[in-house]
Amino acid sequence: MDALAALADPVRRELVALLAHGEVAAGELADRFPVSRPAVSRHLRVLREAGLVTARAEGKRRLYALDPRPLRELDDWLEPYRDLWARRLDALDTEMARGRRERRTGDGA
Repeated sequence: MDALAALADPVRRELVALLAHGEVAAGELADRFPVSRPAVSRHLRVLREAGLVTARAEGKRRLYALDPRPLRELDDWLEPYRDLWARRLDALDTEMARGRRERRTGDGA
């Protein structure tokens, strides 16, 4: 569950979203945020330690890529809760439809 803790921060979630499109250099990532480069570097380190991203050197550049394995583990962990929410949302949908029918027909009791 290190991935869940790492993803608690909105900057780290945005970094993961950017890396979902492919490998990106650290400098390019840092340019997209209104925080300092050292701050982005710290966020990337947290993501790396959680196993969410990998880093490799290419000359002077450091390239980061998403590693989806921890996200799959998180997805597996969330599965039972998805079913719970689906049932609750289905029940809400049923109640909303019932309310719309009652307003149309005037059967408020």
